[in-house]
Order: sequence, then C-alpha cells, then structure tokens
Amino acid sequence: MSFHSALLTLEDGTLWPGVGFGASGHSSGEIVFNTSLTGYQEILTDPSYHGQIITMTMPHIGNYGVTPEDAESDRVWAAGFVVRSLSPISSNWRALQTLPDYLADQGIVAITDIDTRALVRHIRERGTMRAALSNESPNPDQLLKFARTTRDMNGLDLAGEVSCAERYVFPPPDNPMYRVVAYDFGIKRNILRMMSARSCHVTVVPSDTSAADVMELNPDGVFLSNGPGDPAAMTNVIEAVRHILGKKPIFGICLGHQILALALGARTYKMKFGHRGGNHPVQIANTSAVEISTHNHGFAVDADSLPAEIEQTYVNLNDNCCEGLVARDRCAFSVQYHPESAPGPHDSEKLFDEFLRLMDASRQ
Repeated sequence: MSFHSALLTLEDGTLWPGVGFGASGHSSGEIVFNTSLTGYQEILTDPSYHGQIITMTMPHIGNYGVTPEDAESDRVWAAGFVVRSLSPISSNWRALQTLPDYLADQGIVAITDIDTRALVRHIRERGTMRAALSNESPNPDQLLKFARTTRDMNGLDLAGEVSCAERYVFPPPDNPMYRVVAYDFGIKRNILRMMSARSCHVTVVPSDTSAADVMELNPDGVFLSNGPGDPAAMTNVIEAVRHILGKKPIFGICLGHQILALALGARTYKMKFGHRGGNHPVQIANTSAVEISTHNHGFAVDADSLPAEIEQTYVNLNDNCCEGLVARDRCAFSVQYHPESAPGPHDSEKLFDEFLRLMDASRQ
C-alpha cells in the first residue's frame, strides 16, 4: 500500500490537498457527504452513489476492514472517497481485506488527511457541486476543468446505468407466501434479504420494464427501489407506475418514493445538499412518534404539490421535507428513507411488514 500527494478540486475553484490511497488516477462526480458512524462498505457499494464522490463525516475510517458479506452490490459505485483519517490497521475477525486494498482492486480513487469538517461546512453553505479528485501528479488547473465538465445530476437518468440487464429471481425462501416484482433502479441486497426473510418470492426486473411485463408476472405486490439520478428524468418509469397504480399494491423507497409521487401527480426538486447518513430523525404524522432512519438522496418530493387525496405520512425533523406518503385508494405507499437500513438503525424495518399487510388486504 503506497501513499502519495492528492488533490480534491470543487467546481467553485476551492482546493483541498491531502494524501492519496486506493487506486491511482483521477475521477470526478458530485461531491456529497454522509454522516453515518459505521457502514463505509455498504455506502461505497450502494448503487445510489453512482456518479458521486463521498465525504465521510466520521473522522476514523477503515478500522474494521472489508468483507464481501457486507457489500450491497457486486461493485463499488462511488466515484471517489474522501476521509479525514484513514486507519493504519484493520482489526476485525470478519475482514478479508483492508479498505485501501479494496478500493485499489475496485479502481476507486480516494484521499485522506482532508479537513472534512471544513469541507462539509463548505458543501452545506454552497450546496452540492461537481468535483474532481486525483492522486496521481494532480494539476489544479486541469482538475478544475475536469470538475466543471462533469455531468450535472439535474435532469440525469442514471437508473439504467446501475440496473440489472435482465430479470432474475432472488434466492427464494421455502414455501413463499407472496410474489413480488421489484424494479431495480439500483436496488440494495439487504432489501431483497428483508423481503425473502418475510416469505417473499422476489423477481427483480430492469428499470425499463413495462407495466404490461410486470402485470404478466401477476405479482402480489410491486416494489420500487432506491437508485441514483433525477427522478423527474425517468418519464418512462413514471408512466409504467401510473399504469400499475390501483391494480397491484406498491411499496417504494428513496428514488422509488419520488417516482411514486411523480406518478401520483406531485413534483420533485433537487435539495441543496441532500440527506445522507444513518442518523436522521423522522416523525410519524399521525402519532408524532420519532424514528431514526437511514438516508441517501439528493432529490425530494415537494409536499405542497401532493394531490389532496394523498397523505404525507412522515416528515424529516431536520428540515421538514416529505419523508413518506400513502395513496390509500390506490394501495400504494412509500418512504424517502431506507427501511432495510444496512448496517442500521433498524427502527423502520416494520415497513416491510406493512407491505405484507397491504398484499394480504389486496388478496381479500
């Protein structure tokens, strides 16, 4: 493992020098931050981070290494990785590899010794922006040009770049009770594990699957997954969901929540710096109870644009944005956050049980 000088450059011209690790080279993407205390491997392998350079607010990263069991997909999707202090050792009986070696094998450029508190404050004040990262003879002028020519997330449909190429069946449980079709916009493995553990036979389909093809599978319910990019750009998917609404129960999370809202006639918008982390408080609208939840999104549903018959079920206590909705007359509900919550917290796992109840009610 070798270390050398590295540089992170934001499109506003600010320079953040540090020490490089992982793969040698350069990369670019939208600079974002995540406030989780653990779970860096789950974060790196979450397809929702496709096209983004992730900054961790937790200062000490890499101390428990990497294990294949914790990966949420087959590869690292993040465009780059920024940390305050890379651990010099990995101490964990489950670890099969160090974080630097893992990122090197995955071809991911990373940087440490960055003042991440200052960087995160900068992002919060100025908003997310494009950035470029190099740990191979970095040139500030070239990196700035690289950052400013990187594609913008607004209007960008990225689900097709991370979705499966063809449908497949997740290893089903013995004697499944429910048949679910899951749209893969960037689906995480723990979502599939959660549904399989609840006696669901899950068929995962590509993001461009038509409503007719979904209905032909005759599922008990349809799941809309998380994923990257601008939901408003996914016009074909929104139209497919409109055709499924009222015919099959629907459960959406994250990007799936936004797509459901758009299919119901609401609007979405790009947030200033988004929500990313495992410590966001959300309040249940009808009980005022508070749950801690896991987030990863840069777009949100405009609550004021929800049609009158659509109920807002959850609200974020940090900024009051819409965190959930239900369309009772069309057997559909969604949340902005991640109830599968790998590696945690687990306050909202019960939403998968709510999906089962919806499918039971639909059968009757």
